[in-house]
Parts: sequence; structure tokens; C-alpha cells
Amino acid sequence: MAVTDINPIFHSEEFAALRASLESGWSDALDALKASGVPLNAFDDEIGRADADALIPEPVRNEIIKGLPAASAALTLMRQVRMSAKKERQPVLSALPTAYWVNGDTGLKQTTKAEWESQYLEAEELAVLVPIPDAVIDDSDFDVWGEIRPSIIEALGQKLDEATLFDVDSPPSFPDAVITGAISAGNAVTRGLIGDLAADIGDEDGVMNLVEEDGFAVTGFAARTRLKSALRGLRDENGGLLFQPSLQAGTPARLYDEPIVYPDGNGAWEDRGVDLIAGDWSKAIIGIRQDITFRVFDSGVISDEDGKVILNLMQQDSKVLRVVMRAGFAVANPVTRKNQDAGSRYPFAVLESQGS
Repeated sequence: MAVTDINPIFHSEEFAALRASLESGWSDALDALKASGVPLNAFDDEIGRADADALIPEPVRNEIIKGLPAASAALTLMRQVRMSAKKERQPVLSALPTAYWVNGDTGLKQTTKAEWESQYLEAEELAVLVPIPDAVIDDSDFDVWGEIRPSIIEALGQKLDEATLFDVDSPPSFPDAVITGAISAGNAVTRGLIGDLAADIGDEDGVMNLVEEDGFAVTGFAARTRLKSALRGLRDENGGLLFQPSLQAGTPARLYDEPIVYPDGNGAWEDRGVDLIAGDWSKAIIGIRQDITFRVFDSGVISDEDGKVILNLMQQDSKVLRVVMRAGFAVANPVTRKNQDAGSRYPFAVLESQGS
């Protein structure tokens, strides 16, 4: 049969009936598959984990995992816990017990109680897609993975810091970010209002004292990189340096003998009206439900929210590296002897920029 003779067949009533029958049968089969619980993506034509292992060199994968904390203040300073379920409860002390003196040898001992509130960690998915043309992957003179590694690290670190520090694009299950919670509790100092930078941070009315007056200890700082120049000249009453720069890779600088990191390299900080965060970082919790996973796809499409196809992998000879992790976030604000008012108590304080 000639090619030109095929078109009438496709438009015939017999073919239309056959197509309707096939579509109906496929719909029933699809419903049966869904009811059986078999993952439908098991039938997708995609590169599996074994193929991805061959495409992603193990050293590069390890470097991404190791490099992520350095690109995120949240992962550097906050307490990390492993999550065994999507949603987990963290008990937080909400009422303190009271002790009483006993009156004489036969006096009655009085009772008291302690109370706890439930703080919930709910894991949310964080992902990034990296499209790579096949021609680039096939070019043996070009270190593809070495080039994209910093971008992947920055993308994950940026999103974590934006959500947990600044309330930017944070999942609905996340509580108020650190800066939002600190300002709401009144734990904020405007730079230059008390005196020089040393006073703004460490004096009686400085950000460190705001945390300490709420019953917490400052265990570290997060700051903008541009604050470094001002920190280098800080000295105590005896002329000793209050700021010790990092002298070894992987070891953070120290301010008032506590670690200080500069996460704005990942783009999360920007001009958000805050120069420095001080606090008890053990009270900010990052829950890890799923470690970073890597998969490479060689078929499928990438679309926007409106369904418009942005990239067709098969048609445009490309692959996509998908990097996924699942993490939760919570801030524990337990009652303390110094401040039993939850509204004005918070384990963090912020130094706001001048003019903010």
C-alpha cells in the first residue's frame, strides 16, 4: 500500500470505532493498575539508579553532600535530627516545676507539675532539576559535574536559608522563620542605636543580651559578608580582638568565641533589613527525612505551572539531573526561669540594618 493511501484509513468510521475501543480498554487497565498499588512510574522509560551511578561520579556526589552545610547557615548552625516519618512530634517544656521548703521535721512536702507542648516537624520536599544537553555530556574534555556542583549546592542552600531564616517561599507546614520570630518577640536592635557594632552585639542592651535575658545562651551567629570589615576592628577593653577570622578551611570564624557564618553567598540574604542573627541554634531544628538523592532522566518533559512544555528531553536530545531531599523545620521555644511569657521569649535576636 502506498503511503498516500493510509490517510483515508485513519479518518474512516471503522478506525474511529477501533480507537475508541482501545482507549476504553486502556482506561480500564489503567484504573486496575492504580487499584493494585503498583507504582505507575515503574513503567516509565527512564534511567534508573544504576544508570545514574554510572553517569554521576561518586566523588562529585559526595562533594555535593559534604558541601551543602557550608552553603547554608541552617545546616551549619541548626540542630539536625533524623526523621523516621513525614511528621514527628518534639515535646517542648511549657510550664516549670516549683520547689518548696519543708516546714520542720514533720512538715508536708508540696506537689508541683511540669507541662509540655507538642512541637511538630513535618518533612517537605526540596528539589532541583538541572537540564544538560547530550552533546555536553558526550564532550569528554568538559567536566560537566564539576561545573554544575556549585550551582546545585547553592540552590539547595539558598532555599533552606530563605525558608528557615527569612520566611521566603517557605512551605505552609513550617513555623515562622528565625528572623520573623525574633522580631515578633521584640528581640531586635537597630544597628548604631546603642553605639558601635561591638555595643550593638555584646553590650547590656545588645542582641546577645536579648537572647540571654530570655534564658538562652548564644551559641553562634549568622551575618552578612559585608559585616566582616566592621567585625575585624572589634576589640575588648584590653585591646583583644573580639573577632577571630577562620584560619583553616571548614572551620568557621568566631565572634565572642562563638562560631559565625556568612550564608549570603548563596543569594538567600540579599537586602532584607538584617545584618546579623544571634541565638541558641540548638533550639532551631532541621529534621532530615530523606538524604539527598540523585536520578538522571533521558525522556519526559519539563513544564511550567501552566502546563507549557519548556524542555522535551527526547526531542531536544537532553538529560535532566534531579536532586531531591526532604527536610522539616521547627523552633523550640521552651519556658525558662528568666522569661515564662511565650510571646516575648525567643531563643534568637537580630541586628537590623540602619534605616530598615
